[in-house]
Amino acid sequence: MSNQKDDVVLVVDDSLTNLLIITEALQKGGIVTQSAVDGESALALIAQTPPALILLDVEMPRLSGFETCRQLKANPMTQDIPIIFTTAFTDTEYKVKGFSLGAVDYIPKPFSPAEVIARVQVHLKLRALSNQLEQRVADRTAALLQAQAQMEQREKLSVLGQLVAGIAHEMNNPIGCIVSNLTPIRNYIGNLTKLLERYQKEHPDPSEALEMAVEEADLEFILSDIPKLLNSLELSAARIKDLTVSLRNFARGDNAEEAVVDIHAGLDSTLVILHHRFKPIGYRPQIEVAKHYGQLPPVKGYPTRLNQVFMNLLANAIDALEEQFSHLTAALPLGQAVAAYSPQITIRTEAGSGYITITIADNGPGMTAEVKAHIFEQLYTTKPIGQGTGLGLAIAHQIVTEKHGGTLEVISEPNQGAAFVVTLPHASA
Repeated sequence: MSNQKDDVVLVVDDSLTNLLIITEALQKGGIVTQSAVDGESALALIAQTPPALILLDVEMPRLSGFETCRQLKANPMTQDIPIIFTTAFTDTEYKVKGFSLGAVDYIPKPFSPAEVIARVQVHLKLRALSNQLEQRVADRTAALLQAQAQMEQREKLSVLGQLVAGIAHEMNNPIGCIVSNLTPIRNYIGNLTKLLERYQKEHPDPSEALEMAVEEADLEFILSDIPKLLNSLELSAARIKDLTVSLRNFARGDNAEEAVVDIHAGLDSTLVILHHRFKPIGYRPQIEVAKHYGQLPPVKGYPTRLNQVFMNLLANAIDALEEQFSHLTAALPLGQAVAAYSPQITIRTEAGSGYITITIADNGPGMTAEVKAHIFEQLYTTKPIGQGTGLGLAIAHQIVTEKHGGTLEVISEPNQGAAFVVTLPHASA
């Protein structure tokens, strides 16, 4: 999405007279304006260039101001834009509804130009101050993270590994109880269902009160829905069990000494932990993961450290794909952007003569030669302030090269995606 215009106010009103009154008043106050005559055109305009503030008419045909506001607040890309409702209705009920949807103010009709200018200027100033404060907080936070991250990395990994392993262990008992009890519950319910069916056959003429009670409880629906609920519980329990196994594998407490590393188990555990980031978010489609695992010889190393490498590389690929979708939505209408976007991460493992390779590739925006030249440097990041410390890839490079005697390289061109290639010597090398 393109950068927000900090000095632009979008005025949305289906009355051309009202649009003219407001825009003339704001322009006389030195405020730059844009206008839209309905909710649909406003949403399209905002998707292209988010304004600093929106004056939104409540009563509009097809898409009301309330519904337009709801859609804007539901979209992470526009939810922070301040909205001031304009309306001839001054009932408390209208105001409460507007504030509950996320509006910051109301301006009643007919308009007082001086009041419009004053309210808009106040909220623009508040917006500017809020942005400055957020930027200062982000700058200070980034500086602190950069100063502390490397010093704390080893200790944090150790503590986190113990914590995660402990949580996974403690989850085993309740999950085992749930899983083991689901089968007898299913049998009990099956027996009760058969008993009810037999009772209905032998007593086909229940009393009127009993018949009403059965109808009120919707017994037929309950009996048909219970197996579905049990299936959902079984799937959910199995999912939690898989997650606990992945957590234990990911955070194995064996940093001090080398051990035989199961590369594929480490990759799979990391994928499970990052599973939530592959799911669709807003309009962004599902990120597909393609795995092409080869036969690998034994590899000696530090499993938790290598899992950290996989985590950093996969998280970096996800960030790149999300950045690409943001650029697409800025360049194309939303529907076309979604249709043109097929995010994918490909993981490939292969064995060579004395070494193995793990390649994690994405079909994202790729990198320029300048970015590639600095990508593994400490504190270097292409992400906005507050979103990246510039340590993730630097630490991954250090783990691979210094702790495992391998190499970490990147292959990428602009608009051609990126592939990170980890090369590790195997145990017999």
